Amino acid sequence: MIVGAAMGTIAGLLIAPRAGRETRQLIKKSADALPELAEDLSTSVQLQADRFSESALRNWDGTLGRLKEAIAAGLEATQREHQILNRDSDSGTDPKPPVRDRLR
Repeated sequence: MIVGAAMGTIAGLLIAPRAGRETRQLIKKSADALPELAEDLSTSVQLQADRFSESALRNWDGTLGRLKEAIAAGLEATQREHQILNRDSDSGTDPKPPVRDRLR
């Protein structure tokens, strides 16, 4: 964006009906302003990158927490199902069908 603006400014200055001296002065002023513009752009990009990084970390922490809860719930359900199957097999009754068959 900055490169395009600089090129447009230079093209406009070269095409504009001014004396060569005035045009050179305007080009020099524009060239002198480029480092400041680049620094502003760099600062802006760094701020946006920091915000994005913080947001990504917050989202990751939330996702990781939900994943841990889901894994814990799955392990708990597996343990309960295992206890039920062991109890049924110890008592001599027919064990319940597998979970996948009961969900259908």
